Amino acid sequence: METQFGAGLGPRSEAHGRSARTKRGRDKKPKSGSPLKKVIAAVLVLLLAVGGYVGYLVWETYYAIRTVGVDREVPPGESVKDKPKAFLLLGVDSRAKTGTLNTDVIMVAALNPATKSATVVSVPRDSLIQLDGYKQQKANQFYAGFLRSVKKDGLSGEQAELAAKEELRKMFGKMFGIPIDYAATINFKGFIDVVDALGGVTVDVDMDMRYVDRADGTNINLSKGVQKLNGQQALDFIRYRKSNDGKNMSDDFSRNKRQGEVLAAIADKLKSFGGAAKLGSVISAVGDNMKTDMPSSEITQLFTTYFGIDKDNIEYIPLQGDWKSPYVYLNAARLEEARAALAARMAE
Repeated sequence: METQFGAGLGPRSEAHGRSARTKRGRDKKPKSGSPLKKVIAAVLVLLLAVGGYVGYLVWETYYAIRTVGVDREVPPGESVKDKPKAFLLLGVDSRAKTGTLNTDVIMVAALNPATKSATVVSVPRDSLIQLDGYKQQKANQFYAGFLRSVKKDGLSGEQAELAAKEELRKMFGKMFGIPIDYAATINFKGFIDVVDALGGVTVDVDMDMRYVDRADGTNINLSKGVQKLNGQQALDFIRYRKSNDGKNMSDDFSRNKRQGEVLAAIADKLKSFGGAAKLGSVISAVGDNMKTDMPSSEITQLFTTYFGIDKDNIEYIPLQGDWKSPYVYLNAARLEEARAALAARMAE
């Protein structure tokens, strides 16, 4: 009897146990994925993010290059990636209300792709240019003068700017004894935006700088010493000429030296990982504020060939001379040194 009763309870108890376990199983939350699955998911998300950013950079670069450059074919073997090229770099005062279109920054650069090196010569803005066939005047006045001249001949807009650049390339090419292939102008805002896009630059401010000009909104206020400058401060640093009280005067040669320091700081920043990560913003800043007669395809080659150039591979030569108001009379020996250095870089 006990055996029969026990045997009768056995199946019912077993079924009840299975039902309870099944119910408990339904109440349990599903286990989270394994650590490996989490890692794979994170990697996929990262790849998607990187892919999206790369896509953005490609579009940003393409748009900027199309905006900055010109649509022209480059003959085989003549690319900036294949042979040395010389450039004329101009910082132009093109502010809407007070801009004169004078070139406050004038640099001639020779770049060599085989050695990934460059020679950059800085010309004081007040230099008296004395060349056969050209009016004697300050170096910074020629671009605006050429622009007015070609506009009188009927050119306008981009065509006028390209013609003025060509005339300026010929003139400085004659001055330095080398053919200058391309010219580029960048305005004050472009310089500010590039430095800001890089998160600022660290330089050694050589003196206290305080100058206010309400006419054009200038408000320079920098203290002596090593410090990190934002875009506006970096522009103030390289443009500073004098204080309102007549003290702490700064000549063209000091300004040229500062230009070299800021250029080296920018090159150093671009070479770093942080600078590379901010390349999209830098390209955007350049694209909005820079114009060149360089073919768009060559701008791409220039980026890929020289991006991350070591600042130690950049030879910087500021021209020297004597200041006799209103001109800087260039030192002939220093000019010859610059001419030889540019020619040597082109011949490497």
